[in-house]
Amino acid sequence: MNSSKSPGLAGFGVLKNSTCHTEKKISVFFSIIFMTVGILSNSLAIVILMKAYQRFRQKSKASFLLLASGLVVTDLFGHLINGAIAVFVYASDKDWIRFNQSNILCSVFGICMVFFGLCPLFLGSVMAVERCIGVTKPIFHSTKMTSRHVKMMLTMVCLFAVLIALLPILRFRAYQIQASRTWCFYKTEHVEDWEDRFYLLLFSCLGFLALAISFLCNAVTGITLLRVKFKSQQRQGRSHHFEMIIQLLAIMCVSCICWSPFLVTMARIGINEGRSKETCETILFALRMATWNQILDPWVYILLRKAVLKNLYKITSGCCGVHVINLHMWELSSIKNSLKVAAISESPGSSKQINLQPLSSMGQ
Repeated sequence: MNSSKSPGLAGFGVLKNSTCHTEKKISVFFSIIFMTVGILSNSLAIVILMKAYQRFRQKSKASFLLLASGLVVTDLFGHLINGAIAVFVYASDKDWIRFNQSNILCSVFGICMVFFGLCPLFLGSVMAVERCIGVTKPIFHSTKMTSRHVKMMLTMVCLFAVLIALLPILRFRAYQIQASRTWCFYKTEHVEDWEDRFYLLLFSCLGFLALAISFLCNAVTGITLLRVKFKSQQRQGRSHHFEMIIQLLAIMCVSCICWSPFLVTMARIGINEGRSKETCETILFALRMATWNQILDPWVYILLRKAVLKNLYKITSGCCGVHVINLHMWELSSIKNSLKVAAISESPGSSKQINLQPLSSMGQ
C-alpha cells in the first residue's frame, strides 16, 4: 500500500513495525511541562511587549515591538495547539488507528508542525531586516515603516507559512505518522518519491535561508551602529537600538542552536532518500531541541530588556568594585535625536557643515 497517497490510512504501516519506543508516563510529563512553561513564558512576554508598544507607539521602536509581539503570539499558539494534540496522543496510548481513521488529526498536526516551525523563523528574519533598515536608513524607516505596513508584512509571512504547510494537502499527499507514533510530519521513512524529498528539502532550505538572512542583517546592523557611534562620538539616542540588536542576536543564536539539528536531519533524509541512517531517536531528539526554541524566545524579551540589563550592570559593577557614575547607553532619549545623529552621520561632509555640539549638550 502506498501510504503517501492514501489519506485514510496514511502512516499506519509505521505503527506495526515501529522500533522507536517512548515511555508513556515520562513523555506525557515532559509534554505537559513543556506546554505549560511555554504558555506561561510567552504570555508574560506578550504582556511586556504590549506595554512597551503602548509607550513607543509613535516611535521607530513600535514596528520592532509589533513584529516581536507577532513572534511571541505565534510561539504561544504553537505550544497551545501542538502541545494539546501531543498530550491527547500520549493520553490515548498513541492508538492512532482508533482515533485517526480519516487521518484528519494527523493532517492537522502535520500542518501545525510545519506552520509553527517555519513562521517563527520567518518572523525572526523579518525583524532583522526591519532593524537593519531602521539603523541604516532611518529617514526611510520613519516615513515608510508604519504600523499598517508592519501588519501587512506579518500577514504576508503568516500566509506564506500557511501555504507551505498546506502544500502536501493541496497535492493530495497525506502527512505521515512518525515512527515514534507521537507526532506527524512529512514522510521521513523509506523516502523514495521525489515529491516527498522535495517537501523535506523545502522545509530545511527555507529554515536555513531565514537563519542566513537574520545573520546577515544583524551583522550589518551591528557594524553600522558601531561605525556611527565611533564616528559621531554620540551615545545618546542609541540605547533602544542597542537593546533591540542584543535581543535580535539572542533570538538568532537560540534559533540556530535549537533548529539546526532538526533542519540538518530533515535535509539529510531528503538528500539520502531511502539510504538515510537517521534513527527515530535522533529525529525525536532534534524535534525536542526545536521545541525549546519556542520556550526560550519569550525569555529574550523578558530578560534582555533595558531595565533588567541596567540593573544587572549595576549589580555586576558593584560586585567588581566599580563605581557607576553615569550610564549614558541606558538613558531614555528622544527618537528625534537618534534619527538626527544617524542622518548626519550618513551624509558626506556632515562633520564640516553641521555642529553636533547642541545634541551632545542635551544629553548632559
